[in-house]
Amino acid sequence: MDLKLNGKRVLVMASSKGLGKAVAAEFAREGAVVFLTSRSEEALSVTAGEIRRETGNEEIHFAPCDMSSANDITRLFKTVRKTIGAPDILINNTGGPKAGGFEGVEDADWIHAFEQNLLSYTRTIREVLPSMKENGWGRIINISSSSTKEVIDGIILSNTMRVVGLSKSLARETAADGILVNTVGPGRIETDRIIELDSITAEKRGIPLEQITEEQRTRIPIGRYGKPDEFARAVVFLASGANTYLTGQSLVIDGGMLKAL
Repeated sequence: MDLKLNGKRVLVMASSKGLGKAVAAEFAREGAVVFLTSRSEEALSVTAGEIRRETGNEEIHFAPCDMSSANDITRLFKTVRKTIGAPDILINNTGGPKAGGFEGVEDADWIHAFEQNLLSYTRTIREVLPSMKENGWGRIINISSSSTKEVIDGIILSNTMRVVGLSKSLARETAADGILVNTVGPGRIETDRIIELDSITAEKRGIPLEQITEEQRTRIPIGRYGKPDEFARAVVFLASGANTYLTGQSLVIDGGMLKAL
C-alpha cells in the first residue's frame, strides 16, 4: 500500500523516546520530512541520529520544546516553519500526568495536567490549522490513552485530561477542509510510562514488578505487551494519504485487552 507520505512534512511532539520516537521513525521509513521535539535537546540529537541511521532518511530535524509552556510552543513553530515549512501532519503527544487517585493530587497537579495534556494540544492545533486549511489537506493525530474507553484506577488526572471530545468536535469542524482528526490511545505498550505505572502498583501491593507484569499479560488476549512500532504503524496509517475517510475516531491499540465497546 502506498501511504503517500514521501515528502510530507510531519511534526511529532514528545518524540525523543517511547511512542513518539517509534512514530517518528515509522514516518521516516515512509520518506516523510520529520521534525522531532521534546524537552531535552541532547536526547533529541541522539534520537535524530538513530533514526537517520536506521531509516536512511536524512530529513530528520529537531528542536526542544516543553509542551506545558505556551512560549515554548510558539518558538517551536517558528523554528519548524523556518526549517521544513508548515507541517502537513501533526502528531500530538506528551508525557502522562502524575499518577494518583483523587486524594493524592492537589490543585497544582490538576493545573499542570491541564497545561501539559490538554491545553498543549489545543495550542499546537491552533498553529497548524491555518496552513492546513489553505492547502486543503491535513492530518492531526492526538495520542491519548486507553482510559478514553475504560478508566484506569489510580491515574485520575489521565482519566480526566484526555482529548476525545476535542478530537471529535475538531474532526467535524474541519472535515470539509480536507483535514482528518483522530485519537489513538495505547494500551499496555512497552514504554517507560508503563514501567512507571506498573512499578507504582507493585510498590503499593508490596510485590515484585515482574508479578504485576505477568498479571497484566494475562488480561491481554494476545498474551503480551505491545511494541512501540506496532502502535506507530496504526498512527502512521491514520495520518497518511492512504486514509481518506476515517476521521473523528478514537482507536485503542491494546491487543484486545479492553472489554469496553
